[in-house]
Amino acid sequence: MTKELHQYGIRELQTGLRDGQFSAGELTEHFLRRIDTLDASLNCYITVDNEGARAAANNADQCLAAGNADPMTGIPYAHKDIFCTDGIKTSCGSKMLDNFVSPYDATVVEKLKQAGMPILGKTNMDEFAMGSSNESSFYGPVKNPWDTGRVPGGSSGGSAAAVAARLAPIATGSDTGGSIRQPASLTGITGIKPTYGRVSRFGMIAYASSLDQGGVFARDAADCALILNTMAGFDEKDSTSSEQATEDYTANLAQPLQGLRIGLPAQYFDDAVDAGVAASIRSALDQYKALGAELVDIKLPNTKLAIPSYYLIAPAECSANLSRLDGVRYGHRCEDPADLEDMYKRSRAEGFGSEVKRRIMVGTYALSAGYYDAYYLKAQKLRRMIKDDFVAAFADVDVIMGPVSPTTAFKIGEKSDDPVSMYLQDIYTLAINLASCRHRPRYQNQAFPFQIQYHWH
Repeated sequence: MTKELHQYGIRELQTGLRDGQFSAGELTEHFLRRIDTLDASLNCYITVDNEGARAAANNADQCLAAGNADPMTGIPYAHKDIFCTDGIKTSCGSKMLDNFVSPYDATVVEKLKQAGMPILGKTNMDEFAMGSSNESSFYGPVKNPWDTGRVPGGSSGGSAAAVAARLAPIATGSDTGGSIRQPASLTGITGIKPTYGRVSRFGMIAYASSLDQGGVFARDAADCALILNTMAGFDEKDSTSSEQATEDYTANLAQPLQGLRIGLPAQYFDDAVDAGVAASIRSALDQYKALGAELVDIKLPNTKLAIPSYYLIAPAECSANLSRLDGVRYGHRCEDPADLEDMYKRSRAEGFGSEVKRRIMVGTYALSAGYYDAYYLKAQKLRRMIKDDFVAAFADVDVIMGPVSPTTAFKIGEKSDDPVSMYLQDIYTLAINLASCRHRPRYQNQAFPFQIQYHWH
């Protein structure tokens, strides 16, 4: 091979493994060495499972030799530390779960294990997936591989940075309001947030249950499609899992764009977008137009309601979901509590970081007696209005394109003391999570509508 192993895409690695150009053990060892050499300056990983990765790679080589390998067998990957992984610490980037070793695998983990993929380790993340910069992690901030003085985005910043730095060919992530798309764009790779319910949430520690969705990071869309083929599908253990049949997500990658109708929301191309970001998007749109796509101006009039709606609904759900972390059953427990109430208070005060506490308090307030109708219920009504906008738009266009974030990757610490400014980084990604569209668009009978979002790097 003319390049180093980390420089190849998934299809090339699949070919190399099957042709005997290298073994799964050699491929996995190559990435483990890169992690050992480079990760100290990037902080992508919370846990590296050297022993487990080598054992899984050895099993993969046996399957390859026997001729009964899965298409993804032998391809190593990393998991965002929000997916429970049997025998490996699953911390969610929090002191609260710093001592938690999961006794079972999330469905996503189980599927990739069954495919014969070695797990390199668990990646860093904003605490309990609450953040847009990967600075709220108990384990310290992740650095952007392109400029270590800048953030990689969040909350899945560790996974995005690991793929961008070629410390893993693939990494899983989760997206509640933009946590796959935003770090993917800020690190110059591809990230896919599937339609809600397409990938099982069983074993993915919940932040906001009606918004969370597992997804994937890879070098490009083709690699993402390959891994999504393995990850996606109905799961009876997840009550929100979609029963709609999966498809081969690689099947239409080379499909001509002639006739594709691309929706451009006026609300996504306003003065809030950095000039460089806007120029990059326009350049991409020119390429699509040259390839035969049609650009269509559309409106998503309730987009402006996404920020206030999300930051009531998501904190309310996180307040409920994180109530189980009280120092009693598992997770952090304070030392020498005076009584049960003292244990509850100090365990949660010590275990949660400031951003998590902020969102718990907002959510608890929104759900409290006297305020539920005024805040939470109203936010849910606005959510339906946002969904109706997307349903109407997808009746006329096939995809919606726009920016991910209004700015490029910002400096570490630049927005740490300004929560509102940090929240506005998600202004273009929140709406589709709130909408959770599940209908069939018109273009070539594709199964799911989607957004294509760009960032200038």
